[in-house]
Amino acid sequence: MQRVCEPELMDDPQQVQAYAQADFSDGDRRTLVLIESLLAGSPALPQAPLFIDLGCGPGNITLPLAASHPLAELVGVDGAGSMLSVAAQRAAAAGLTVCWQQASLQDLQRGDLPELLGRADLIVSNSLLHHLHQPGLLWSLTRVLAAPGCRVLHRDLRRPATLMEARQLQERHLPDGPQLLVRDFLASLQAAFEVSEVEAQLTAADLNGLNVRAEDDRYLVVSGLVD
Repeated sequence: MQRVCEPELMDDPQQVQAYAQADFSDGDRRTLVLIESLLAGSPALPQAPLFIDLGCGPGNITLPLAASHPLAELVGVDGAGSMLSVAAQRAAAAGLTVCWQQASLQDLQRGDLPELLGRADLIVSNSLLHHLHQPGLLWSLTRVLAAPGCRVLHRDLRRPATLMEARQLQERHLPDGPQLLVRDFLASLQAAFEVSEVEAQLTAADLNGLNVRAEDDRYLVVSGLVD
């Protein structure tokens, strides 16, 4: 199945509301387990590390990281202001301190947030890569943001071979979901990358310390250290 891009930003009010209300807890927990496993198997973090969550949306990953790593400086970055508004409300309700920044990856690449450059000890994203029209931007930005030895964990959908397989995945995992989420899930599967494509992206970016692997029937995981 050929890749079909979808919009990079999710800023439609109905879309924001649907995603804020949806239960993605199983996938979020899996992403957080992978992050903690990466941290546990890596050299010790600095006393006050900087964690950056790219494409953070309503804070599903950022907020648990802030809760479990109270000494870390948490920065959640998203291009959609309405998503960040939800994230900020959740952070305030939970009494968590997170720096929310409205910026696209292009903004970061241009140096719009110079205070982040070369400082990140952990860079994560959850379902960001498939939104990008120019995926190489994520990998070049990783180098720009990373401190030496930065830990990286990106978890995203993996494109199936055919549209029929995509529909089977939708029926298996989102059989009775709201129409908007079903539509977006199918679009995201078509916009996602195959493992071999991400391997080529990492090679082109000379990120030899990162590896990509398939996970279950629909995800891929990129993890490792920036050398």
